[in-house]
Order: sequence, then structure tokens, then C-alpha cells
Amino acid sequence: MAADAAAVKAMRLELNKAAIKGTIVIGEGERDQAPMLYIGEEVGIGGQEIDIALDPLEGTSICANAREGSLAVIAFAKKNCFLNAPDVYMDKIAIGINCKEQLIDLDISPAENLKNLALFKKCQISDLTTLILKRSRHEELIAKVREAGSKVKLIDDGDVAGVIACTNNIDIYMGIGGAPEGVLAAAALKTIGGQMMGRLIFNDNIEQINRAKKMGISNLSKKYLINDMAKGDVLFACSGVTSGDLLNGINKNNNIITTQSIIMDSSQKRTDKITSKFII
Repeated sequence: MAADAAAVKAMRLELNKAAIKGTIVIGEGERDQAPMLYIGEEVGIGGQEIDIALDPLEGTSICANAREGSLAVIAFAKKNCFLNAPDVYMDKIAIGINCKEQLIDLDISPAENLKNLALFKKCQISDLTTLILKRSRHEELIAKVREAGSKVKLIDDGDVAGVIACTNNIDIYMGIGGAPEGVLAAAALKTIGGQMMGRLIFNDNIEQINRAKKMGISNLSKKYLINDMAKGDVLFACSGVTSGDLLNGINKNNNIITTQSIIMDSSQKRTDKITSKFII
């Protein structure tokens, strides 16, 4: 897709101007699958060694159809701090609440997770909104969440944006999406002290299992918490490509281009929303 190729090219160009010695750990795929920003590619002109997780165009189909919520996403951490997630599915559950106790778990039912969250928030389950990707694989999950009493909001694509929405007007995210996107989402939630749990899904696919083992994953059924997916301090940033609930998209008015971005810093527990104007 032209938009995805343009996003990859632009992000790579800017990264190669930066005073860093960066390594892509979550990117556009493995070296033989992606010409640029592939896993293991080194970027920057030299400097501090850092690992980079990115998705130059999260929500490719959203952008292609001019729908809401596509993003450009990137996260930075020290070496060996991001989970080297293979390109497989991940079962995920996430909330944007900062609390000491672990409220959510993939091994309990949606109803139990919603009950625990409602008790913590001192509200009714009917007051909660659950965000789920609109996929046929989620029909049973959607039915169970509605049966428990929660409102359900469905999104067509973009589960990084979906998890980040837990910091705003969404109470909980549930469902299966991409594992690389799960790492990016964990990086974002890490900055505000949210909770997330993920488990890789292989469905006995030998090729995927071998790829995961090659990437250092030995426990195929492990439940990953935020600190397993994004250790230490993390800097996360995303910019709106098409407008959505999270950010405004790129807007061109005569010779002025306006963009809106969020920068989230776990070391500062700080989130900044920035609107920028560029004269062309």
C-alpha cells in the first residue's frame, strides 16, 4: 500500500538523522520480509544505544478507506528492554488504571474481570465500556461482555489506539490482536501506570513456534505483564494520520500542514499532547 510505504520511508529517514545507535526490535517484519525498518535494522548516526518499537502506519486499512483512527507509532527504551515479539497473534487485556493490585487476568472470565474492575472503580458493570476489535473471532467474547452487563465499543482496526484509549474514555480492552502491536501498547500504558496482560497464540503452528524460539521465547504459554513487554523507562509517541477519538489527523490548509501528537514518558509519568504547524 502506498500510504504504508510512504510512512515507512519517512520514519526511517528521520530516525537515520537522530543522534542514536538504534536497533529496530518491533518493526515491519523480518529482514527477508521487509526492505526497510525490519527487525534488527540499525538506525541513527551514532550515540546512545537504544531499542526501538514502531509501526509507521497503525491501522493501514483504516487509512486506506479514509476512516477514523490511524496512527504513526514509535517507542524507545534501553537495550534489551522490549519483548522480541514474533509476528503472531496475542490475547490481550488492558486497563488504564494505576493501582498496586493486579486487577485483570487472561485466565478468568470476562465477567470476573469486569466485576473486579467495577469493584475497584466503585461503580456498576453497566457503567463500564469495553473496547473490542470487530472480528468474527470475537463474537463469543462480545456476547459474554454484553451478558455481564458492560457496554461494548467495537473498532474496525488499530488495537494500539484501542489499548491507549484505556487512558481516556474506555475502561477496559479485551481481545486478540497482533503481538508486535501488543508490545507498543504496553509501552504506552507503562507511561501512565496502566495494567496489561498478554499471551502469545500459536495454534500449534510449527513455523511460528520455531520463529518464536529463535527470538528467545521458550515458554510459549507465558502470560506477559507490562514489565515483561516493556522494561525500565519508556518513551512513547504517536501522531494522528486520520482523525479519531485519540488524536486529530493530518490537515492541510493552503500551505500549512497541521499535525497532532502525543508524547508519553514513563520516567516522568507525563503525557503531552502537541499540535504542530508546518509551512510548506
